[in-house]
Amino acid sequence: MRPPQISAAVRARVRAAAHNRCGYCQSSQRYVLGLLEIDHILPKARGGTDAEENLWLACRLCNSFKGTQIRARDPQTGRWVHLFDPRRQRWSRHFQWREDGTRIIGRTSCGRATVIALQLNHVIAVMVRREWVAAGWHPPTD
Repeated sequence: MRPPQISAAVRARVRAAAHNRCGYCQSSQRYVLGLLEIDHILPKARGGTDAEENLWLACRLCNSFKGTQIRARDPQTGRWVHLFDPRRQRWSRHFQWREDGTRIIGRTSCGRATVIALQLNHVIAVMVRREWVAAGWHPPTD
């Protein structure tokens, strides 16, 4: 028997709540190749469910680097902390854009750990963001 699928209605509500952007790197659906994926904030492998409260949007790069991780080490303090939860935490509290808009800087231990764990400044992401900045599409202003 196949496990239950996430309904189209739930997917649509998650997309709307996330403003069609990756909850981690803020990439807009308008600019990424392929659909943003439904991310299980608490991965199913760690006991998470398909409940809407556990779902958000993530780009393929962020989602693949996240995998089943739920915690990571803050590079500044060395302590293990929970990864950023895009449904319950404000992005701007934990992250900011570098002045040129190409790199994400962690402002808190959670932000710093998430930047490292999800490789939010992966060379490909930075290269693409540079082009988006040049086109006037990036960084997001809200």
